[in-house]
Amino acid sequence: MEKTISYTRQEHIITRQARAEEALLSQLDAGDYTPEHPLVQLNPYFFAPLCALVLFHTVTPCEVTVRVLGKEPAGDMVHRFPRETRHVLPVYGLYPDWDNQVEITLENGEKSRLSIPTDPLPDEVPQATSIDTTAAYMGDNVMVLTAAMAATPVAFDYRGDIRWYSTEKLNFDLKRRPNGHLLVGTERFVGMPYYTTGVYEMAFSGKIFKEYRVPGGYHHNHFPMEDGNLLILTQQPEAATVEDCCVLVDKDTGAILKSWDYKKVLPQDKGGSGSQDEHDWFHNNAVWYDKKTNSLTFSGRHQDAIINLDYDTGDLNWIIGDPQGWPEEMQRYFFTPVGEDFEWQYEQHACMVLPDGDIMCLDNGHYRSKDPAHYQKAADSYTRGVRYRIDTEKMTIRQVWQYGKERGAEFFSCYISNVEYYKDGHYLVHSGGIGTLDGAPCEGIPAQMKQGPDGDRVQLGSITCELVDDQLVYELHVPANCYRAEKLPLYYAGEQAELGAGKVLGSLGVTGEFDTAIPAEETGELVPEHYSARLVEEDDRFTFSATYEKGELVQLLLCGEDGSTHRYFINTAKQSFKAMCVGTFQKADPRDVDKVISKEGLSGRYQVKLVCDDKLYETGVTITA
Repeated sequence: MEKTISYTRQEHIITRQARAEEALLSQLDAGDYTPEHPLVQLNPYFFAPLCALVLFHTVTPCEVTVRVLGKEPAGDMVHRFPRETRHVLPVYGLYPDWDNQVEITLENGEKSRLSIPTDPLPDEVPQATSIDTTAAYMGDNVMVLTAAMAATPVAFDYRGDIRWYSTEKLNFDLKRRPNGHLLVGTERFVGMPYYTTGVYEMAFSGKIFKEYRVPGGYHHNHFPMEDGNLLILTQQPEAATVEDCCVLVDKDTGAILKSWDYKKVLPQDKGGSGSQDEHDWFHNNAVWYDKKTNSLTFSGRHQDAIINLDYDTGDLNWIIGDPQGWPEEMQRYFFTPVGEDFEWQYEQHACMVLPDGDIMCLDNGHYRSKDPAHYQKAADSYTRGVRYRIDTEKMTIRQVWQYGKERGAEFFSCYISNVEYYKDGHYLVHSGGIGTLDGAPCEGIPAQMKQGPDGDRVQLGSITCELVDDQLVYELHVPANCYRAEKLPLYYAGEQAELGAGKVLGSLGVTGEFDTAIPAEETGELVPEHYSARLVEEDDRFTFSATYEKGELVQLLLCGEDGSTHRYFINTAKQSFKAMCVGTFQKADPRDVDKVISKEGLSGRYQVKLVCDDKLYETGVTITA
């Protein structure tokens, strides 16, 4: 039987990283590497081509300062490492396609210089088209943009030069937790349109310390708690609705300690935005914990609502949003506007609670009405950062600041985007989903619009601004839709290499099965070539991919050696999404469907078979769980 299905056995990235690190350390210890002639490994953890490890020994313990020379002195990236004799130094801030010069300075003043050349940027890395700021303002910070579509995460310095990017589809929000590590969504896809296994805790070197997996998959946002545990946005596995749950995950084990289901406190068919449907009724895109009030604040794009829940009980405290269309019994949770120039937010993102209790968010302004008769077109819309002051005793709300309305449609993003608060009067406003079609603002999500044969009809963009006392001190333009912007230094205080294997925590859960067997003729043949079937097996799951005709009846079977059969339905109907916040997992051919199956709940060896309409095919592949 000739094999027509592609099979790949893929190690977890943490396993690959541990083996590569161990080999590098063995090479260091076996060689005579000095500051003048160190061991240098570019992209040591496979995720970050503009990072390197520089390794050497010194006779006596000493501190070491690493300086990546900028294209001008203000662009130098400098970090001091603690006193050691065995030095393993992460080097950040290399330029792409450049013969980077790196100075190594020992604490006794001895200096050496090495050259680290890098490759050109891949096409999918977006480059800045303009930037307006100063080196004095940015200091050693870079602006990190996470991707929304066919682009990868990237970091820009004060000149707009790229100083870091990832080759992997790390997605949604990227933030730094108190220990200096980064938190970002994994590239391990589990289901359309953009759900992944969970969250990585990692360094800018690409080194992954932990993967936190959640059974319902991860989307949009996470929040590090003071004790190190994580709030992660998810959904109930196999549920009829999506993006309407949050879980608290143990920092050490990945176990789920607590969960909140918004269906328990909100109607699912009332107060909808222009993008709401039965499946994606809330579309939770942000979470924030406020210690002062012991409460959780969530942003629900598809109800134009920012909601606040009691952390302990899960009870609803209040709702910020236009109350039109909500039932009478819910009206007591809404605020009454006071003051001048007040406007509600619509299809908002990135809500946060400020130190004084004010609420800030990115008001996308999509439709800018609850009434379809009054929906605004993109050309008449605007996106803004907005700050509200709420009084939870009087249930009043006042708008105290906004930026973006004055820029009109050129700053309009109907989806994604964020705000950041640094201190009073100092804010970031990132409009990441800008798009024009034939020169006019897109009426739909820009990245979902079909491009013309020359690929130039749809123009994607993002504009990232920072303001101090309403004066622009930073503006970056990038020709891509970018989910969020975050200003960070590449190094955190006291950073050094943290060696040793990372950990895979939490659970993918058990994949739901289809109870009914589809009657099918057993052909004894391999899956026909026109399906282009592929199977990738990992330690904790496997992914079966193939190309089907729309509506074809398909079922994947796992046939165990003990005679058991596990059946999994594969949806081949055309799927449409009103809120494609991250489209990096979209395929050129929509008929190409991935089915991801967790190995949890399985045990032993299974032959993989495929039912297509009324025929049963072999794959020739056996997986082990």
